[in-house]
Amino acid sequence: MTATANVRRHRRNTPAAAPARPDLRERLLSGSAAGLSDSELLAVLLGSGGRGHPVAQVAEQLLAHGRGLAGLAQLAPGALSAVPGIGQAGCARLLAAVELGHRCRQPARPEQRVLRAPADAAGFLCHALGAYPSEVFACLFLTNRHRVLALEELFRGTIDGAAVYPREVVRRCIAHNAAAVILAHNHPSGDPTPSDADRAITHRLRDALALVDVRVLDHLVVSDNDWVSLAERGWL
Repeated sequence: MTATANVRRHRRNTPAAAPARPDLRERLLSGSAAGLSDSELLAVLLGSGGRGHPVAQVAEQLLAHGRGLAGLAQLAPGALSAVPGIGQAGCARLLAAVELGHRCRQPARPEQRVLRAPADAAGFLCHALGAYPSEVFACLFLTNRHRVLALEELFRGTIDGAAVYPREVVRRCIAHNAAAVILAHNHPSGDPTPSDADRAITHRLRDALALVDVRVLDHLVVSDNDWVSLAERGWL
């Protein structure tokens, strides 16, 4: 038998990529999505695994790699593609699903809304930032009449901190032609009590932005269902 024949025989004997079980799709279509496990939902999303890697196994490995769904949603593309059997297509599907989930958590876009009190901004900031498993620092850019120009996430960090660079905040304020800004970040612990570091970076940003005539109206620390205004506490 020739070497070519050996290769062809090996290819015939290698199992093809197994698709997700049809019954999982049927349960989804019948409205029973809540009854599926995290790994089963991932298997339906991926569709199939790579050759020799059943999709159910790939789904379990993804969850283990991310230490659960919340961690999985934070993995970079390179870390996702390192899981055997996911492939570029599966990686792209998963990244798209994560981004769609993030957008679904956000309420209606805040652009053009006029903010008159901390509570006016706190609601959608809790929705936009509160569910992240690590700290995310964002800015609401405003006109001189406190009409929202944009909400932009600027920095991401670890479970207990995000590095914030005043120069980048100044640059983004100028890019949006903002006259004022509301700073915001989340506390993944669920306790929005500002730390000494939160107060210190607020003062640094206030002083830096004053040099370009941008007023810092507030710094809101949020969780998924609570928030604290530094302005209301007199710490601005």
